[in-house]
Amino acid sequence: MKILALGGPGAMGAVAVRVAAGLPEVTEIVVADKRLEAAQRLVRHLAGAGGAPMRALQVDVTDGSALRAAMADADVVLNTVGPYYRFGLTVLRAAIATGTHYLDICDDWEPTLRMLDLDEEARSAGICAVVGMGASPGVSNLLAARAIQQLDHVQDLYTAWPVDVSGNDQDDEQLLAPDGRPSAAAVHWMEQISGKVAVVSDGQLVHRRPLRPVTLTLSPEHSGTAYTVGHPEPVTLHRSFRPTGEAANLMVITPGTLAYLDVLRRDIDAGKLTNETAAADLAKPSVSRGLRAVAGAMGLKGPRSLPPFFAAATGTRNGRPVTVLSRLAETSGMTSLIDDMAEATGIPLALGLAQLLDGTGGRPGVHPPEAVIEPERFFLDLSHHLPHTSDNDHPGNCVITTVTPSR
Repeated sequence: MKILALGGPGAMGAVAVRVAAGLPEVTEIVVADKRLEAAQRLVRHLAGAGGAPMRALQVDVTDGSALRAAMADADVVLNTVGPYYRFGLTVLRAAIATGTHYLDICDDWEPTLRMLDLDEEARSAGICAVVGMGASPGVSNLLAARAIQQLDHVQDLYTAWPVDVSGNDQDDEQLLAPDGRPSAAAVHWMEQISGKVAVVSDGQLVHRRPLRPVTLTLSPEHSGTAYTVGHPEPVTLHRSFRPTGEAANLMVITPGTLAYLDVLRRDIDAGKLTNETAAADLAKPSVSRGLRAVAGAMGLKGPRSLPPFFAAATGTRNGRPVTVLSRLAETSGMTSLIDDMAEATGIPLALGLAQLLDGTGGRPGVHPPEAVIEPERFFLDLSHHLPHTSDNDHPGNCVITTVTPSR
């Protein structure tokens, strides 16, 4: 099958293209970007790696006719053009119009809601669209699916990802694009720490201020405080699993970084910063905001022994209250993978594509990952891409699920 990789030269897109080129069902990959030279550079870089043949194409996703023309002879589009609150809906609508299957790594909750509303149109067009098939969302959703398999009834459901713990620093490479401007990921982050974000409260989808603390005791070995952030997981997990209590996406973050984000949040909400200028300030923190953050960090709770990347569910099992923690195993090599967000996001996107192409996952409509991607198959495939750290590691051994009686 022919794959159109929109935004392929970007860090996450390049990883997805590299992995997808090795899938047996892929016959050609068209690497498309508004920067033709960047697309050509990636094609040359991967030319000697084997796998499916590639070629470069210049496409600006804001040019509707050019976008539809690029999709017209593709079977599947991988969309890694962000931020998704600007471009996600446009690209999905073009895919529906051209009858092209679709996967993306959308990590904005607002366009996720709007894209899910296109479900009937996608079904009528006979296409499968998987929205948010990256690390968070993506891997996080499938960890949540693993957790709720242990429950008869779901009450609370949380997903969490690391910011500056376990060596995962938000350095200039992640916050700045090659041209020195704020990256799409950094701009997205500012969007999701400001205004109001989607969470679930008392079983209903509501909107709350972000950066609120959530203190969790997940097992005797894992407890601490994480903080809410805008992401699609509460939106999609609410639809898929109907938790009757609380659900949110959380950042596992140190108090100092959290305090600086809160300073930026306040200035964005007050109209003193845009998402772009706030992202630039995050990459090169200012002295005045740094001083405000130092004062704000006093008294904030930290993550303590929380895992860096996990899903946790509370509910009942055989009539008894339990807490279920699904986390990535440190010995599997996954810890080093999540330190590189390009790898942690691009690999899952390609593995989601693999399930769509071989018929394991996918049906017409617009779906979150947990609705169409088979978790056991996904984590088995993922394990083959991890740098195993001991002779005892083996494929499939990358997720640990713990069931603990609730207090």
